[in-house]
Parts: sequence; C-alpha cells; structure tokens
Amino acid sequence: MTNIDFASLRLIGLNHSIASQLHLLDNPPPDARLLRVSAVQRDRLGVHDGHDESSARVLPALLKELQLRGLALAVGDWVLVDGRADGEQWITRRLEPLSHLARRDSAGQRQAIASNVDTALLVMGLDHDFNPRRLERYLSMVHAAGVAPVVVMSKADIGVDVAARMQQLRQRLPAHLPLLALNGLSGDAAAQLAPWLGAGQTLVLLGSSGAGKSTLTNTLCHATQATGAVRADDGRGRHTTTARSLHRCAGGACIIDTPGLRSWQPDADEQTLAASFDDIAALAARCQFRDCRHDGEPGCAVRGAVDADRLRNYHKLLRQARLVEQTPLERIAERAKWKAIMRAPRKRAMQGRD
Repeated sequence: MTNIDFASLRLIGLNHSIASQLHLLDNPPPDARLLRVSAVQRDRLGVHDGHDESSARVLPALLKELQLRGLALAVGDWVLVDGRADGEQWITRRLEPLSHLARRDSAGQRQAIASNVDTALLVMGLDHDFNPRRLERYLSMVHAAGVAPVVVMSKADIGVDVAARMQQLRQRLPAHLPLLALNGLSGDAAAQLAPWLGAGQTLVLLGSSGAGKSTLTNTLCHATQATGAVRADDGRGRHTTTARSLHRCAGGACIIDTPGLRSWQPDADEQTLAASFDDIAALAARCQFRDCRHDGEPGCAVRGAVDADRLRNYHKLLRQARLVEQTPLERIAERAKWKAIMRAPRKRAMQGRD
C-alpha cells in the first residue's frame, strides 16, 4: 500500500486532486512512498517528503515510457518512490500533473521546466534586463500551461526610468494582469506578493539571468542560494542558478527557482498562443474582415489600438508556432515555395534580356 503522510506533504503542495490519483493506479508498487521532485540533476533527482530531501534514480522502464510520450520529469512532479534492499531509492511512477510548464528550444524540442504550479512570477529587471517582447513570451508559455501569471518588475530601487517603464507596460499589457514593482532585497517584497504565497501554493520564477530570481527566492524563503552581479556593459547575469530547485517558504508556500532562459519559444500551438494575446483577439472581433491579419487591411480595429511592437511580436510568435506544428513534408514544401518566390525576380530579369 502506498504510504502518504498527507499532513507533511501538504506543506509542499499536496492537494486532494493529486492524492486522488493514487486510487486510479493499476498495481501500485507495495510500500511505495509519495514524494515530490525537488531538484533535477543529470542522473539523479531530489525528492522531498515534506521534512527532508533525499536522492533517487528513475526506473529505466518509467524513463522509457516518458520518452515515448515526449515527456520528462520536472521539479514539482509527484512521484512514487520505492526503496530497495541496497538503500537505493527508485522512482517508479509519475502522477499526472495538474499543470506543466515547458518550452521549445531552437530545434523545436520540448523541454520540461516545472509541474503542478499555481502561479508563475515573471521576473524582469527595471535595468538593462527590461524587454517587453521577452515578457510576452513568458506570458504565452504560462498561458499555454494554464498557470496564473504575476508580472514582477525587480530592481525598482536601482532601475532606469522606473515610472516611465511601468507606465509603458501598463499600456501595453492586458489590464487584468497583476503588475508589481519591487526590490527583491527588501522585506516588503513578501508583503507585496502575500496574496500568492498562501500555504500549499506552488510558485515558479521565470526570467533571464540576472533578473533577480534567486535574490527574490532568498528573500521569500530565507534561503541561501548563490547570487551574482550582472555585467556592467549589458546587464546580463552570470547564471548563478544552474538547476531548477524547490524551496519552502515560512508561510507554507513553495517556490521553484529556475536558471535564466536564453533562446527559446513557448510550447504552444497557434490557437493557444493567440489566446494569450486576448486583448488583440477581442479587438479583432470588430475588424471589417473576418480573416484580417491587422497588416494594412481597411477597417482593421487592432492597428492603432494595440502597441505596434506588441503586434509585431504577436505575429512573430504566431509564425514560430506554425513552423513548430508543420510536418517535415510541409516544411520542405514551405522552403520550396520561398525559394521559388526568391528566384522569380531573377528569372523575370533574365527573360527580359532574351
């Protein structure tokens, strides 16, 4: 019978929706323990029982099953762990997550980030890190996973043009998004984020290197993660966080810190991506033409009402989503079409000289 210490596991986010899955498992391992993945390394995972963290390996059969489904274990997953006579712990089952954050790399491959997350804190610095386009990518990723976003603008005490940049974001982003400016080193940060730090809640921090994620984690959880200065010339961080890890806060919430994301794109199809720009979708319903692309058509209700750079970013993300969804044959046909388009002017010029 699976061992569940609900009182202890509730401290690291266990809820009845997750626990109820245990009754649906076929042939659960006898004497297995329900634990939460707290860290992911190359050949081992950290697992937590609500009190202490230990190390475990993934059973090869489970690893193969996940790979066939295009999945991977992530920090925040709930797993069954079976102890062996030699003292080794093996992860034998993964419970289906209620939410799962993933991204796609430059080659289109899916990479797991975190599972069973309630809130995503999208951290961006008010210094050289300021990049609204990148923030919109984070929002698209979070929306695709069904996770509630909170935009956290860090370094409010040392930022550049703080008031103007906050106003720019308020005008650019949908009005319903929580938008905060804070100093990650200040105790006031916990007070500002208190509505999302309730007992049993799980938060994930997403942002670039040097945005202040680890600093904020240390402040909220009284942790001792290494933090580093950013480069003076461009404000980029030095990747002091190299692996995703789960941390407990005094108030009962859990925070998953993550390394900075560089080149990536949201793990979302075209429809889901469009839904993350719901302000554009609402305005598009009033366009004169149903198939309006908001790019010069008459009677467009989007152009002029939406920030021009936000609209360009929207189109760019849609193109990337369509590319990911294409089959290999469709990609070949697409490349052939554009090659023909590029050759057409040269062909016409040569025909004119005949």
